[in-house]
Amino acid sequence: MPEAITARSWLFVPGDSEKKMAKAMQGPADIVLIDLEDAVAPENKAAARPMVRDFITANPEQRHRLWVRINPFDGPHTLLDLVAIMPANPGGIMLPKVYGRADVERLDHCLSALEVANGIAEGSTPVIVLITETAEAMFRTGDYKGAPRVVALTWGAEDLADSVGASANRDDAGRYTFTYELARSLTLLGAAAAGVTPIETISADYKDLDALRLRAEAVRRDGYRGMLAIHPAQVEVINAAFTPTEAEIAQAQEIVDIFAANPGVGAIGYKGGMLDRPFLSRAQQLLKLAGRG
Repeated sequence: MPEAITARSWLFVPGDSEKKMAKAMQGPADIVLIDLEDAVAPENKAAARPMVRDFITANPEQRHRLWVRINPFDGPHTLLDLVAIMPANPGGIMLPKVYGRADVERLDHCLSALEVANGIAEGSTPVIVLITETAEAMFRTGDYKGAPRVVALTWGAEDLADSVGASANRDDAGRYTFTYELARSLTLLGAAAAGVTPIETISADYKDLDALRLRAEAVRRDGYRGMLAIHPAQVEVINAAFTPTEAEIAQAQEIVDIFAANPGVGAIGYKGGMLDRPFLSRAQQLLKLAGRG
């Protein structure tokens, strides 16, 4: 089973535009999410599939960054997507609009057969799952512990609004209303329970980079480890927001060193306050995130 992934920025790019795929790959996104779902009109999906396969095949050195969002199982395109793209051995798969863990297990069976058929190590293709896009899935956000192939969970608000019949998912101030903040929280908790990476959903206003920065910094404080992007301009902002600063690293190292110098101590004084073991754990996690642990 693949391990949880460390990736800050996940940039969507339409799978029917070789020019946009190439531009995204040449940029700083940690993951390029080549989209065969919402970004490709139904009449263009058949032409997009071989385009995506050929693009990944032509860039083997970047394959680990080139993931594909396939179409969901509640439509006619999923197996056609997988049969077309798996010969290229993409870096990973995004599964949208799930109804629960059963969809992930179904995807695992499909991928195993296609991996074997294409000479790819069975079980080696990792998966990120969009776990809040249907009302039913909201009740199953804690079910992904041990789910095959899953390395990350993320959430979406637009399809969820459609699923519940909402006319909007934000209030007059532009903030997500309760149901969608609940989706964000349940995704974070579900990822923590599963031991996989939580990834924040998109910011649709790609021109407001200050708002993007504030939101990305806020969700990182909450525990998110990366964010979806819909425009190349968002990527560097996201990368910076999810990269620990030198000040954060220095403080975390200081906390780790204090506990190391006082073995067996459960709590210790620090800058006028008290630190206990959860502070040590968070410091260790931050150093690991920064590549220092």
